[in-house]
Formats: sequence, structure tokens, C-alpha cells
Amino acid sequence: MMSAPSDSAAAQAHVPVLVEKVIEAVAPVEGAVIVDGTYGGGGYSRAVLAVANCTVLAVDRDPEAMERAWAHAGKDSRLVPAAGRFGELEAIVRAAGHEQVDGVMLDLGVSSFQIDEADRGFSFMRDGPLDMRMARRGPSAADAVNELTEAELADIFHVLGEEPAARRIARGIVHRRKEQPFVTTMDLADFIERTVGGRQGKRTHPATRAFQALRMFVNDERGELVRALLDAEKVLKPHGRLVVVTFHSIEDRIVKTFLRDRSGHAPGMSRHTPGAPRAVAPSFEVLQRKAIEATDEEVDANPRARSARLRWALRTEAPCWSGGIDDGPRLPGLQQLEGVAG
Repeated sequence: MMSAPSDSAAAQAHVPVLVEKVIEAVAPVEGAVIVDGTYGGGGYSRAVLAVANCTVLAVDRDPEAMERAWAHAGKDSRLVPAAGRFGELEAIVRAAGHEQVDGVMLDLGVSSFQIDEADRGFSFMRDGPLDMRMARRGPSAADAVNELTEAELADIFHVLGEEPAARRIARGIVHRRKEQPFVTTMDLADFIERTVGGRQGKRTHPATRAFQALRMFVNDERGELVRALLDAEKVLKPHGRLVVVTFHSIEDRIVKTFLRDRSGHAPGMSRHTPGAPRAVAPSFEVLQRKAIEATDEEVDANPRARSARLRWALRTEAPCWSGGIDDGPRLPGLQQLEGVAG
């Protein structure tokens, strides 16, 4: 077994979720090419390189994460940084000189580095600018909150945050911003708490769902996931492995549905039924239908693991499917905010 390269103290402090199960699922071997589509603090990449003499393509759209990746690469040439969105997986793999790869790993949670830095605006636990942009460019959460219509904000809160008080929050935001725009995380969080009537005995802050929804919208996380799954289908070799860790039901549902459909297990669909719609050979084989969850011991050591769900599958030799993925109700596009983005 090879030793993981030492990294910065900050990166070492980052604890990847379900890391042992992820490595078991991706099963790296000597000479393999593995894509870490969400490098973040590099936890998965270091774990892969610790067990196999292979190449890891480190992808992240966050410029600070890529600085960590380049620092890592300076100590271990087996790691190859590749800045970009994991929704552009096919183009990134091709640009790195590979036609196909042996594994794709995706951790869809927000990096602890992003949460801990107040100026990134991902969390209301520390006051900071209402930003939330992973790539540090494009429209921010403040642009969305201050510019979108009441109906658009309500749809975002309802669909992406599964927020029961979505319309009440959206209505209050639109009324308040006429007098004073929202600029900071605490301002918005406090306003949402007042709007819905406080915590009322709940463990989580009343703004949690709305903040999740804004983050997902600003970074087009749902769309990125869909594009990444479709690209993974294109770039994985036969018997290559797709491994995805999600942290809430929306993303887990997309991954579950994609793998269910692509493995030929969609309700009412069989590739053996004459004339069945999309009667094509499965492009993935799912060996474990039930999502893998963290043990009580891991949750105690790393509370972030509580909501983690791991799903994985093997790429078959069948061609890619021509169909897309139903990722749920339509939402306003980021394009309409481009003109007001700071």
C-alpha cells in the first residue's frame, strides 16, 4: 500500500464523508485514471492515491480549491489539476488527453472550506456578503434575492429547498427589498426567521432550507449534476465505476432515477418487452440498490455525514442512451440576472 502525500494543515483538517466506502466503490488499481470531480479539500484524491499507483484528474470550479490541487500536485505528480465544472466532465477528460477513464467520483456537498469562510457567504453561522458562488463569478445570491420576482423566488425555495413557507418568505423578501436590499447572510437569515415566526422548538434554523435553495440555484447544482451524469456515461470505460455522494433528497433522487433507468429497472420498462419505449441495453449495472449511509460512529465523528447517501454503479459495454434526465420542475434561468451581477 502506498502512502498518501502530506498536504497542508488546512486540507488535512477537511474530513471527507464516507471515504472508505467511496474508495471501496471506485476500486482504484495501478495505472487507472480516476476523476475526482469535486476536489474540494482533496480528501478523496489523497485516499485514492494512497491505495493505488494511478492518475487522479482533480476537477473543481472553485479557484481556491484549485490552488489546493496545484499545491497537492507539486508534491505528487500523479494528481493532475483540471479547473472547471464537473458538468463539463467530457470536455475536461478529453482536454486532459484521455478518451475514457476508469472511475468518476462526485461529492455533492459544500466544502467545509467554503462554509467556514465568512466572505464566501455560504452560511449564516458567520455574517458575510450574500454571495454563495462556488466559481466566484456570475450572479450571486444577493442578485437573486434582490432581482427575481416573488413567484420565481417562491419556486426556487419550494423546489430546491423543499421549504413549506416558500411563498410567505418570497412575499416578505420582495416587500422588504423595496426599502432596503439584502446584502449580508445574517440580514437575510434573521429576516426569514422573523417571517416564519422563529424556530418554534425546531433543531434547525428557519433559514436553512432557503439558503440551500439559493446556493443550489446560484450554482445551478441540479443542472450540473444532470450534465455530469450524462458525461460520466460517455467517458467511463466498460466496467468503469461511477460513485456519487449526495447530501439531500433532491440530488439523491436524480442519481437514483438515473441509475435505475440506465440499469433497466425503471417501473414498467423492460428491454425484453417487444416495442417497449427506450428498449435498449442497460448502460450501467447497479450492484447495490440501497444507498450506503454513514455509520453511527462516523456521524459522531463527522456530523456532516448524517445526511450523506452514496450510490455507485458499473459502466457496461452498451452504448450511451440517447435520452436525458428528468430533474424536476423548471426554474428561472441564471441568464436573466447576468446584467445585474456584480
